[in-house]
Amino acid sequence: MAKTGSRLLLGTRKGLITLEHEDRRWRVTGHHHPGLSISYAFQDPRAGTLWACSETGHWGTKLFRSTDNGATWDQPPGPKYPEGAVVYDTWNAGPDGTPTKPATLKYLWVMTPGHASRPQTLFLGTEPGGLFRSEDGGENWELVPTLWNHPSREKSWFGGGRDEPGIHSIAVDPHDPDRMLVGISCAGVFETTNDGESWSGRNQGLRADFLPDPAAEYGHDPHFMAMCGADPNVLWQQNHCGIFRTADGGRQWKDVSQPEGPARFGFPIAADEQDPNVAWVVPAVSDEKRMAIEGGLCVCRTDDAGDRWTTFRAGLPQENCFDIVFRHGLDVAGDRLAFGSTTGNVYASSDRGENWECLGTGFPPVYSVRFARE
Repeated sequence: MAKTGSRLLLGTRKGLITLEHEDRRWRVTGHHHPGLSISYAFQDPRAGTLWACSETGHWGTKLFRSTDNGATWDQPPGPKYPEGAVVYDTWNAGPDGTPTKPATLKYLWVMTPGHASRPQTLFLGTEPGGLFRSEDGGENWELVPTLWNHPSREKSWFGGGRDEPGIHSIAVDPHDPDRMLVGISCAGVFETTNDGESWSGRNQGLRADFLPDPAAEYGHDPHFMAMCGADPNVLWQQNHCGIFRTADGGRQWKDVSQPEGPARFGFPIAADEQDPNVAWVVPAVSDEKRMAIEGGLCVCRTDDAGDRWTTFRAGLPQENCFDIVFRHGLDVAGDRLAFGSTTGNVYASSDRGENWECLGTGFPPVYSVRFARE
């Protein structure tokens, strides 16, 4: 098994691609599920199982699992919305909030292992905004009804860039198996401290400039949310309206964006696993102009909880570059970082983002980048 930080899993438009770092260089070592769109892929560190989430268009979503490091794969049944679950059309529903259609699975956004003390627990975040849980290693899935039936959903959940809400961030507290936070576009951040029996909104301090009330309790658009493993009360959020940080478990968020950029708008954010003051972003111009800033890629890092950001460009293209990085397209493991862009360019750093090397420019569009973890 590769050491943490020495193997990359790329979820791409044309399958799952693996790379390994050996002899001081990265090389492609595998291509799995060629031709399928892999929305997210990761390795469960508890047992080493590889998982790949796929969106196949006509044939819908599929889950793939490998227990032998990718040599063979099986396809366990994926989640299904139960009969009676409905999706509300925020924009077109009548004044009584009449549901317009049954809920059907549209997309597998993210998959996350449960707490280390619960080795068979897994979570799936989906569109249209359902959180699914498995207690048997992914053989069976059940919708978490308490979040699905949260009172805010009918009036304040809606699609952010897609037709319906999507759960794309799941942060399990490594110190408390009953605590978890999720990020939903568009709805906001929700926390449970009792293993999913109830959920509370955690959106104080966020802005939703696109709403009539930018300080509304719900309806926010977190692009991605990351937790510091050493201090799980510290979370970072790349939001549609800026970069935010909380030091009290989400009860109060602080805008830590650069007013004049570049660390302001974007999609991915990565939190240092040990230092709660350190995070990275790969910024873009703006909501209206989703492309690299001034024709050049850059990565920004803060070492002081967002008071200041340092911009790094060494090894990244600085002319005629139009790349943008999706919300799951950046990851960190120790001192190593990696990211992939929608134009198939993949980069890695071994010095905490200060210098970068290109791992290839001919990859398919990249949806997720994750280091394999033991």
